[in-house]
Amino acid sequence: MPSTEKFYLTTPIYYVNARPHIGHAYTTIVADVIARRHRLLGHDTRFLTGTDEHGQKIERSALAAGIPPQQFTDEVSREFRQLWDRMGLTYDDYIRTTEPRHKIGAQKLFADLHARGQIYLSTYTGQYSVGEEIFVEGPPGVLGPDGRPTETVTEENFFFKLSEYQLPLIDLIESDGLHIQSESRKNEVLSFLRGNLVEARESGSAIGTSKLGNQYVIGALRDLSVSRSSFTWGIPVPEPAASETQQKHIIYVWLDALANYMTAVGYGSDKPEDKACFERYWPADVHLMSKEITRQHCIYWPAFLMAAKLPTPKSVTAHGWLLFEESKMSKSKGNIVRAETVLDAFGEHVYGKQFPDSTKHERDLFSADVLRYHLLREIPFGQDGSFSFDAMITRYNADLANGYGNLASRTLSLIVQNLDGIVPSVSAPQSAETDAVINELLSFSEIDAHYESSRFDQLTQTISARIKTVDVYLSSHAPWKLAKSEDPADLQKMVEVLYTAAESIRILTALLFPFLPNATAKVWAQLGLGDIEAAARNGELNNLAWGGLKPGTPLGTLSPIFPRADKGLAQIMTEVEASAPSTKPATEQPAAETTPAPAVIETAPEPTVTGPADASPQITIDDFAKVELRVAQVLVCERIPKADKLLRLEVDLGYEKRQILSGIAEWYTPEEMIGRKIVVITNLAPRKMRGLESHGMLLAASEGEGGKPVLATFGEEIAVGSRLK
Repeated sequence: MPSTEKFYLTTPIYYVNARPHIGHAYTTIVADVIARRHRLLGHDTRFLTGTDEHGQKIERSALAAGIPPQQFTDEVSREFRQLWDRMGLTYDDYIRTTEPRHKIGAQKLFADLHARGQIYLSTYTGQYSVGEEIFVEGPPGVLGPDGRPTETVTEENFFFKLSEYQLPLIDLIESDGLHIQSESRKNEVLSFLRGNLVEARESGSAIGTSKLGNQYVIGALRDLSVSRSSFTWGIPVPEPAASETQQKHIIYVWLDALANYMTAVGYGSDKPEDKACFERYWPADVHLMSKEITRQHCIYWPAFLMAAKLPTPKSVTAHGWLLFEESKMSKSKGNIVRAETVLDAFGEHVYGKQFPDSTKHERDLFSADVLRYHLLREIPFGQDGSFSFDAMITRYNADLANGYGNLASRTLSLIVQNLDGIVPSVSAPQSAETDAVINELLSFSEIDAHYESSRFDQLTQTISARIKTVDVYLSSHAPWKLAKSEDPADLQKMVEVLYTAAESIRILTALLFPFLPNATAKVWAQLGLGDIEAAARNGELNNLAWGGLKPGTPLGTLSPIFPRADKGLAQIMTEVEASAPSTKPATEQPAAETTPAPAVIETAPEPTVTGPADASPQITIDDFAKVELRVAQVLVCERIPKADKLLRLEVDLGYEKRQILSGIAEWYTPEEMIGRKIVVITNLAPRKMRGLESHGMLLAASEGEGGKPVLATFGEEIAVGSRLK
């Protein structure tokens, strides 16, 4: 029976400027885990993904390739969908912004906003980043977020009255009406909405107060261009707005793209079934994405919806960036890791070696489990994380081959050898050691808390610890030795231990199902329990109680679950990536993506306070020229747990973003730092502190030893990324 409780989850729709890579896979895997979890809880779950296919960047790439933009987008979107299917991801819908259903809905949203007086026609001259499809403040040629020079654009545009929603947005987010996860992302968005309070106080600008008593700079949020007239690849602005202009206008790619979350559930359609679908599933419960597009989803999108008198999404959950071998993934650099490399390597050289008669589909699903588990186990959700082939092989062997897989194989093989493959009956009472194992396995509050806060690394770590508990229990009681005894008490103990281990495996398998759907399906079948997908639908994986593995149940056919992986597999994957064709379409010029999957923040060392000028030896102008000083703006600032003196900052250098650790927590609060323009030494070698890499140094001065460091800043407006000379 369908649940009365619905759960609507979306990934970002991926921009088709490049083929999918492991960053896209990470986002979609997380969404799949969340969707599987809600389905087994009995919720009416809808999981959406898809591709974003309009914009100037796509039009130019298609022109350079000599093919129509639609053909260009068809090819790349197909690759995304084929990869998700190859990995067994359980999305319920796949939206493309070139589909008729999306065009109808996007035009309806634009027309509705226009009819409500929320969109007006004007002219704009400014710097446009083609790579990111956004306008950028600064002089002509200023570097955009993708590190490339912007273009000066003068054109007639329709504008959305975003400025009217500054206070409503602040109140919505502060009250958690729109819940933003993590806290640092929430602070970043609020900092942008509140404006630069330090400068406002100095200049005497008007300052307002939110419902929760927090100050903001009135007028800090500007109106937003929501159409383009300098190119044609996009959804046409609908009537009657279209008749107001002499030129053809298309809907700005961000208004177009964001509307997908509603058009995919029927918004804009006149069909009764589509209207019912929209009423059922909107608003979205979770928009899942990478952190660099949080602003568009937490400012533009809820403002559009409030203006259209539509419900806003319940939450936006942003994950961090992914590093490969501790360096930045970049499509233009060509050092992107493809998910296909992992699927092929583990499928052929691990699973295929153990099961040479297996199908490609079976090998793909096995390898997808390996990738899923590694990404979720190794990368703390919401933070930046590293990916490496060596680490993946080590984690696979430790947790899956030697851990979960070995426990299942040992236990079930012993039942086959000593109990004819039949689940035994256990007499009460059981030993204290057995009761301790049962109590630990049936403690689900920690599991639920990790799910609620998206702490997938801690969740898998918790399950892994329980696997070790059962493994230690099995080894310490050595049922293989008890089986050789003629003492009835020893034989009864053997039965107790083997049943306890087998029933523990059932519970552990249910807990691991969202993470390892293919492997857990095999273990479930070997336990004699049938189809795990059916069990999930029937609620058997929820509200787990001891005793679900019924005595007398015959086990299924046993076979290895996780064959060991050789360390040499890392070299194979490295060579495959080195010889692989570019991750972008062969016809496409390098470009940054509009809805990026994880890339990397580069990081930096703790700033030091300079001493008196006469305390340092003289240097030449050539020495000074080696030091690169640039203007940076603080986007995110937060304290580091158990480090009283350190703050972790994410700064915008114009051409890239970096992480810097700074020992100024004694004098500056995170709230004071966000939005500041500071001076950063950018060409220092990175170093690690408190397990975090830091790449850069803040420039500051102080009076005497131990005096407060005063950060170097500017009395006049200066563009982010400008170099000090």
